[in-house]
Amino acid sequence: MTFHWGLIGTGGISSAFAKDLELATDHKVLAAGSRDLSKAKKFAGDRSIERAYGSYEELVRDPDVDAVYVATPHPGHLVATLMALEAGKPVLCEKPFAINAQETKTMIDFAQSKKLMLMEAMWSRFLPHMHQIRSLLAAGAIGEIISVQADHGQWFTQDPKFRLFDPELGGGALLDLGIYPISFAHMVLGKPDRITAKSAKAFTGVDAQTSAIFEYNSGAHAVLTTTLLAASPCTAVITGTEGRIEIDRTFYAPTSYRVTLRGAGVVEHAKDYEGHGLREEAIEFARCVRAGLTESPILPLSETLIIMESLDEIRRQIGLVYPSERN
Repeated sequence: MTFHWGLIGTGGISSAFAKDLELATDHKVLAAGSRDLSKAKKFAGDRSIERAYGSYEELVRDPDVDAVYVATPHPGHLVATLMALEAGKPVLCEKPFAINAQETKTMIDFAQSKKLMLMEAMWSRFLPHMHQIRSLLAAGAIGEIISVQADHGQWFTQDPKFRLFDPELGGGALLDLGIYPISFAHMVLGKPDRITAKSAKAFTGVDAQTSAIFEYNSGAHAVLTTTLLAASPCTAVITGTEGRIEIDRTFYAPTSYRVTLRGAGVVEHAKDYEGHGLREEAIEFARCVRAGLTESPILPLSETLIIMESLDEIRRQIGLVYPSERN
């Protein structure tokens, strides 16, 4: 049976999600919701989406919507997610999952009280090359992991109204771009035992560039960098005692990678994937809902909470507090 999605938010990521779902045979975006009905109608009309709603409340009450994809700016995730869960809808919520760990825990606790599926839309976790890399690591293919390096930098016009520079919208490099290398480090090495972070501010007060070192009691390090000021390589390397895995640009999207093993040369893994890749998280989400699960074993809610705690610690060290947290 077709799995019907309702979208809360009509920005770029919702558009990409809807387009990529066209490549999934049993998924359909049934409805789009915005606080502005004209925007919802235009978004739906441009993408042949059947229903458009001028409020999130109307969308979550649609009895034919099987799940809600929350894709508002970060500060809206908490309210939209709780609203959908209250209406009995499972929720796939965009990353970063919330503004902070406190909001994250509120969302998780409410979903668990409702016995409803909830998952962070960290789409890279569900891509084929990430599945393959996790299998290699689980098999010990590169030995004991010594280090992880990952970066995510993009160049943006310095417009104070653009959401990545707007404190009111949870702007800055860390939450929007840095979430990718930080989540990647958690996938490979788990929760860090110590974090050291440094940052440079943008003209609006959010972070323009942030770097963090994650230290582990095993002796491993993760060195992570994110910036709004330049287009960085957006690559990742996992180095172990017996070899390394190098993931090409853009490491968190469908891409190529190579494995170099001590005394065994290099094995290339070419990119072999059609589309953006956002559909993979939707496919896993629907699988979990149909199986009666309330979280995904690939990205459990406990890990989402730990990632948010790491982001909180980085923000504490760099002094980044959002207006919604001061109220």
